[in-house]
Amino acid sequence: MHRGLPGGERGMNGRVYGAFSALWYALLTGLSGLVAHLLTRVEVVGADRVPAEGGFVLAANHLHLFDPPLVASASPRRVHPMAKRELFDTPFVGWALRPYGAFPVRRFSADMGALRFARGLIRDGQVVLMFPEGTRSRDARLHPALPGAAMVALLANSSIVPVAITGTEHIHVPGVFYAWLLGRRPKLRVEFGEPFTFATDGGTRNAEQCTDELMRRIASMLPEQYRGAYGAGTEGSIVVSHQEHDAD
Repeated sequence: MHRGLPGGERGMNGRVYGAFSALWYALLTGLSGLVAHLLTRVEVVGADRVPAEGGFVLAANHLHLFDPPLVASASPRRVHPMAKRELFDTPFVGWALRPYGAFPVRRFSADMGALRFARGLIRDGQVVLMFPEGTRSRDARLHPALPGAAMVALLANSSIVPVAITGTEHIHVPGVFYAWLLGRRPKLRVEFGEPFTFATDGGTRNAEQCTDELMRRIASMLPEQYRGAYGAGTEGSIVVSHQEHDAD
């Protein structure tokens, strides 16, 4: 298996698989971008803030199933999304996700194996896409986040680029096609924030404190109505989910 390209079949030449994986990613990402620009009005902000080299975590809020391919199409770097393990057991879907570069996480458990795999990708200079809330927000507001993304950054001693997504909650099928016909395409916005690392100031900071800092950076890029658990009145408190790790 070619490290950094999850899902490579045993016995397959690593270079051949790597070339196929890169082509498959480019094809699906290009298709996602085309669909987004045809059916919606997409605004990408701060893509130049994404580091051109090295491994790091992209951490975004999560409103819709389209968020991962949308962020991938907006990012100037290839990303490796963390996705729930059940998707990899689904016929055709799992086959498509593996060469795309996605890797599985076990739901409802603290999947340290997935976190270590993410750390390995980052150490290989790859970009890992994670959604700290663990699942889609049904009301488009931020919910207390899980510590996975912060833990990966701490384990890999890497930076994090916060990502704020708005508008994808308005994508509904078949409604999005009717909206396109009527010239009322929903507006989507993807904003990449400044890369940062968790400062320790010579002391220790746990994953919960770092998770809160990450989510407040994401919240600062979102309109107030999206900020939810990290909105006005929550300053000074540590907001983090105590549920077991989940992913969507």
